[in-house]
Amino acid sequence: MTTERRLCVICAWREHCQKRFSVTYNGSLNIHCPDFTRDYTIRDLEADKQVVEAVLDKWRKEGLTGPRPCITISREPAAGGSEISRRLAADLKMDLMGGQIISRVAESAGMSEKVVATLDEKRVSTLDTWLTSLFTARHLWPDVYLKHLTKVIGTIGEHGNAIIVGRGAQFILPLERLFRVRFIAPQEQRIAKVMKDRKYSRDDAESYVVKAEADRAAFIKKYFREDIADPAHFDLVLNTAGLTVDQATEIVKASFRAKFP
Repeated sequence: MTTERRLCVICAWREHCQKRFSVTYNGSLNIHCPDFTRDYTIRDLEADKQVVEAVLDKWRKEGLTGPRPCITISREPAAGGSEISRRLAADLKMDLMGGQIISRVAESAGMSEKVVATLDEKRVSTLDTWLTSLFTARHLWPDVYLKHLTKVIGTIGEHGNAIIVGRGAQFILPLERLFRVRFIAPQEQRIAKVMKDRKYSRDDAESYVVKAEADRAAFIKKYFREDIADPAHFDLVLNTAGLTVDQATEIVKASFRAKFP
């Protein structure tokens, strides 16, 4: 097995390629790209738009019924946070807004405006006021992405009854209507999970876990100037080692209901 820089016919047309067109291949030119699933965005983009439209339609039909709590999810890569979040959303009948979806909406001015437009003028004004306070209090530089991101997450928070995965939502929404969870697990267990789920070699799995963890920490440091691993930022830090998805879900549900009976 050798490695050289060459045009990758699999991902040359993709939005991002973290290998920068450097791939491994064998003598038969069978290309192995460990980032293929992670970088594939064209199909997912349309799916994400459909998810957003479904949530917006649901909000329009429901109308705002007063403040309802949200759950924010922070997780180490492959600690089970995504699976547990899906189960929580189903059990608690809450909207699930994944980090990928939120990021896409924040990057699209048109989609962001559609989300914020679900609020009435009074709530939009309230949202603007406390977001300005957020930037001032934290001494944050509100670039275009951060402005859209905070407005999108703030709007989700105004509707409430949502589970928001990633994107620093725990640093944006008011604490009185928020339950903040972080999932962790031993690194070796997480590497083994990636090897099993993605069929990666051990080296590729370790690289994925280390890079994804560093990227998430860097995002929080860049935009919120906080340490993502600081337990003081969460109501519950759950080590998923030795727990099934069902067991972890029940622990979070019990803790959430204790805070919001």
